[in-house]
Amino acid sequence: MTPGTARLLVAGVGNIFLGDDAFGPEVIRALDARPLPPEVRVRDFGIRGLDLAYTLLDGYDTAVLVDAAPRGHRPGTLSLVEPHLPGEGSAGAPPEAHGMDPATVLALAARLGDGPLPRVLVLACEPGLLPRGDEDILPGLSAPVRQAVDGAVGALHTMVPALLADPAATPSLGRPEESAPPHPARLPPSAAGPAEHR
Repeated sequence: MTPGTARLLVAGVGNIFLGDDAFGPEVIRALDARPLPPEVRVRDFGIRGLDLAYTLLDGYDTAVLVDAAPRGHRPGTLSLVEPHLPGEGSAGAPPEAHGMDPATVLALAARLGDGPLPRVLVLACEPGLLPRGDEDILPGLSAPVRQAVDGAVGALHTMVPALLADPAATPSLGRPEESAPPHPARLPPSAAGPAEHR
């Protein structure tokens, strides 16, 4: 596709009943008040990993997954990660479709599709409030993650025009000190060094 016809997906990922794991869906909800350009598909996938895996096969040039991801930073810290994508027809046991972490979804999409996956970026927020082993439900975001929702919306409004113009662009999160390229990391991101953007 030419740069002017790039197709871009912004996907919220997370469970609204598990504290800060609701970050992705909350960012998608906040975009209702500050919509992205009409050529961008914005959707809250919640915990529907299979739906997201199939959607990644719909011919998008770029997909931005918005998710809470522990990376060892201060709660509310936004990071931009570009994971290594699994190869087409990846070998090994099929991933569980109900697992929602981005690595599982990407592996599932690679197994389901017969073509290349889109470029995938993960706009991640460091969680501060997640359920402990004996807690089943923990509704509501912690204060620093709630504040990061607005920062993520602003970051998307900075990143998306650049990615629409050039799907291979190196986006930033919006401020001059956030201009480093996305960190190439395997997900889960805890295995990689930080790509921190404050």
